[in-house]
Amino acid sequence: MSITTRRADLSDTGLLHDLAARTFGLACPPGTLQADIDAFIARHLSREAFRQYLADPGRILLIAEEDGVALGYSMLVGGPIADPDVAAVVDSATSIELSKFYLAPDRHGSGVAATLMADTLAEAARTGAKFCWLGVNQRNVRAAKFYAKQGFEVVGVKRFLVGDVWHDDHVRIRPLVP
Repeated sequence: MSITTRRADLSDTGLLHDLAARTFGLACPPGTLQADIDAFIARHLSREAFRQYLADPGRILLIAEEDGVALGYSMLVGGPIADPDVAAVVDSATSIELSKFYLAPDRHGSGVAATLMADTLAEAARTGAKFCWLGVNQRNVRAAKFYAKQGFEVVGVKRFLVGDVWHDDHVRIRPLVP
């Protein structure tokens, strides 16, 4: 069994939504209300949202699969940085955002995340970006350890809205190798 990654296309809209709906809550801190998680999914991870993401030339979505079964996905976003807290510590002219990076819970620790990350960073480098940045909840210890292992260093903080509740994120960045 080998893990493969591929670029997502419009035919993957439903698959990405279903995967996102199963995985987004895993990244939220304990105590996050299910209603807030559901509201975030409805607004930002719906089928329509993924249709828009896939149609946006400034975004790259990858799917990790094993034997045709989707195990995780990532999304890179290029362009200006709207969040002033991020813009203060990340140069949008030389950086690309790793906006989404999620894996099915039964595949944590299996090596799928490392494969997906390697291919995501290779795609990021192909855009000409020199750095890749991301935001991760400060209380998501598992993700923080993974990102640190992947070379992402904390350079700042930002806030992230889930439902009606603001959460505190670390801004992490790493150089890309062409």
